[in-house]
Amino acid sequence: QVQLVESGGGLVQAGGSLRLSCAASGISFSIYNMGWYRQAPGKQRELVALITTGRWTNYVDSVKGRFTISRDNAKNTVDLQMNSLKPEDTAVYYCAASRGSLTYWGQGTQVTVSS
Repeated sequence: QVQLVESGGGLVQAGGSLRLSCAASGISFSIYNMGWYRQAPGKQRELVALITTGRWTNYVDSVKGRFTISRDNAKNTVDLQMNSLKPEDTAVYYCAASRGSLTYWGQGTQVTVSS
């Protein structure tokens, strides 16, 4: 059974930081590309950050220079360090594991940034 469990969300003031973590089980973690997505109310889910099996990373323009994605294949975890948070970062953040056409999703964790 595949499980992706996110943690680390919460309420933070603008300018603050949060670190999200996703623990994966039931998959061969190292062969999956890992991503963090977010969905704000009334908006489509968007890819925030991606880290491939080869540790190549990519970010949506709005978070470049503020967010950092990392993975630990020994612990089967992927983290998202979020600094200089803005109210527009408020969303439910989802962890995803992808390989080819197959994608597994976590249940999401709420991040709320107050102004």
